[in-house]
Amino acid sequence: MFFVGIDIGKNNHVASMMDDTGKVVFKAFSFPNTLDGGNALFSKLASYSLNPSDFEIGMEVTGHYCLPVYSFLFEKSFLLHVINPIQTDGWRKGTEIRKRKNDIIDSLLIADLIRYGQFVETRLADEDLFSLRTLTRFRTYLVESISDLKRKVVCVLDQVFPEYQSVFSDIFGRISKEILLQFPSPIDFEVVSSQTLKELLAKLSRKQSGAVKAEQLKAASASSFGVTFAKDSFTFQLKTLIKQISFIEKQVKETEAEVAGIMKKLEPPITTITGIGSVTGAAIINEIGDISKFDNPRKRVAFAGLDATVTQSDEFEAAHNVMSKRGSPYLRKAIFQAALVAAFKDRVLSAYYQKKKAEGTHHLTCIGAVARKMCNIIYAVLKNNQPYIPKA
Repeated sequence: MFFVGIDIGKNNHVASMMDDTGKVVFKAFSFPNTLDGGNALFSKLASYSLNPSDFEIGMEVTGHYCLPVYSFLFEKSFLLHVINPIQTDGWRKGTEIRKRKNDIIDSLLIADLIRYGQFVETRLADEDLFSLRTLTRFRTYLVESISDLKRKVVCVLDQVFPEYQSVFSDIFGRISKEILLQFPSPIDFEVVSSQTLKELLAKLSRKQSGAVKAEQLKAASASSFGVTFAKDSFTFQLKTLIKQISFIEKQVKETEAEVAGIMKKLEPPITTITGIGSVTGAAIINEIGDISKFDNPRKRVAFAGLDATVTQSDEFEAAHNVMSKRGSPYLRKAIFQAALVAAFKDRVLSAYYQKKKAEGTHHLTCIGAVARKMCNIIYAVLKNNQPYIPKA
């Protein structure tokens, strides 16, 4: 068996190989991050064996730079290991070269670490889980982009039509967005009759009457204190922002459909837990990775950053501790969102929420307590690979 370590770079990678006795077979084989470079590495390995099962190849997860070479070697059926750089740093400290670090040494360290087998795989090793990870984080990016655009819309409305937000409780609802596209400033309402506006609102809402909203909009626009100076620049921004929001909202739904497709194939039991659907479930399982790395639920709680901090000095210990918020922010957010639903829809967790609430605990603190309890449920469901059945 041969053990290959690859030190990943942005433009070039360095590979070294040793046999199962620890003898270095070759070192410092540099190849570019291109198809030709991948083929050069493949030819180098093939000169020792044509059987991919004779090799174990390891590399560090270094941003996105390891993905092309990983994908290339994966297609060639090699056994691949992707490890966290922290593990190689720890391995370096146990060797005589702890003070030295370069591409050659790092590639040899990785090969040696793989040879001994004292490492933990990252989630990249499973294609479906990796896909879920990229998709759920991409969805988070899209949702955060929408939030940013909405803040900009509010900023523009505050200047050009501050009274508009008193008419619609949700200015980003379907009807409101369509109205803003057609009438982005108070002046635009002056050229449309109340009857025409009423009919438009009725058509958009699929209701017979839009008279109340029509009169409210006419009244608000007539007495608006919005700026008219450089009006066209403001209305252009407003319409452009609204279109961007609608477009990205469509992308969010398409991304969720992709996630749901993978989750349907995997059929993980986590979606049987109240408050956890395909998207939330995908975010949780891909952030957790291998559940076996946690030997008890408390470590899961700490990994999500839902554990309480402890403030203690000499004989003083704080009576009220707060959530540590260490660990994965994606995981913490997903579990917290699930807890917001489960606290009112799951009979066990709802009873727990009400008990905390009756003790005078703040709503969000109660949700945090429910989230920690959900960590225990998630741990049990994933550990046993069994669906969630609420206790009577």
